[in-house]
Amino acid sequence: MPDPSTTSANEVTVPDGNTWNQRIIAEFRANAGYVSWSSEAEFAAGRPIPPWMPGFDEQFDERGMPLILVHNIGARSGRERINPLFFQPVDNGWAVFGTHGGSPRDPVWFRNLMANPRVTVEVGTQTVLTVARLAQGEERERLWAKEVALVPKFAEFEATAGRQVPVVVLERVDG
Repeated sequence: MPDPSTTSANEVTVPDGNTWNQRIIAEFRANAGYVSWSSEAEFAAGRPIPPWMPGFDEQFDERGMPLILVHNIGARSGRERINPLFFQPVDNGWAVFGTHGGSPRDPVWFRNLMANPRVTVEVGTQTVLTVARLAQGEERERLWAKEVALVPKFAEFEATAGRQVPVVVLERVDG
């Protein structure tokens, strides 16, 4: 399969999820947690990190955008998965958002975290043990409102999905 970032518009192919993740994970690790923004052509060719989005101007710089890598165990398969995710720092960890790009279904990683909440997170150059929990009530609304203010596209995803986007807090495990 050709590399989608170098494929011409006439030969666009969509890579599978594993290829996407592998490319993003490699870039994340090579750049201490940052992944560069995609050009419109790369995004159209299937590169999973979006083109520059309004709302990220103040938070991110020319290095790109910081992501976290969430290592989780498949709820059905029992196999380790690694998911690059947008995040919001919270008191003792990070919040992640199950937008799934506006799909009516929750992302698989969300189901994995709910089934197996002890996960490892790579943030920057650190690896941290965490426990995942679903944010609810006022906490969920506060985190979601802050994220939508930063990334208005997330509100569109929730409206398109026809479901409430789950907000998961990944709390550091002491010791």
